[in-house]
Amino acid sequence: MNRPGLILYGAAAYVLFNVAFLYMIGFLLQLPIPKAINDGTSSAWPVALVINVGLIFLFGFFHSLMARQAFKSWWTRIIPADAERSTYVLQSALFLTLAIWQWRPMPETIWIVNGALAWLTYGICALGVFLVLLSTFLIDHFELFGLRQIWTANSAQPMPKPEFKTPGLYRFVRHPMQLGVILVLLGTPHMTVGHALFAGLMTVYVMIGLWFEERSLVREFGDTYRAYQAMVPMLIPRMTPLRSGDLEARHG
Repeated sequence: MNRPGLILYGAAAYVLFNVAFLYMIGFLLQLPIPKAINDGTSSAWPVALVINVGLIFLFGFFHSLMARQAFKSWWTRIIPADAERSTYVLQSALFLTLAIWQWRPMPETIWIVNGALAWLTYGICALGVFLVLLSTFLIDHFELFGLRQIWTANSAQPMPKPEFKTPGLYRFVRHPMQLGVILVLLGTPHMTVGHALFAGLMTVYVMIGLWFEERSLVREFGDTYRAYQAMVPMLIPRMTPLRSGDLEARHG
């Protein structure tokens, strides 16, 4: 893949993922879009359940598989290493799009709220979007989505080595991005069986993904990350921020 092609590939993967994520929000909130979570072909309840579980399984399976180091080592023998992250982002967008496109409605209502409570649920969803977006920029938005890898390769510069840092939200909670995703999944004034299934399965996947990610971070940063784990909760924010020097003091 030539360099201009690699840049276009990375940009396309970035745009497609963000479009898919934004569409997912409208899908869950049942906004007037071509396909919302309670729209589409109706199926018998057992059939709908099997199809919907299978769609989320496909998303989670490939999302987890392609994040494993052993797979990356094999995969980068086939594709340019600089495009590995962009390919990961692209497959995430495609499997999320597939799940939305083929989702079978299960429209039975679990709860529905109006007025101030409805606005509260919209606020929860908006907070989740804010946490996801802010978290990506606090670490490295462009590296997370594969753009920095492509840009540094194009400019013949080496990628900087990973550093352990706890900017902003990461002083309150270890995984603010995943917390934001869960809030997006749950923040709705009209919770149906299908929405609850989508949100529940995605939340289970988030927790499984965090288990793998935590192990990877311990391998990479050792006792520094173990001290961070002991002092900062995974998903429920602590009341006061982690102070500079706290990790060194605990590690020492």
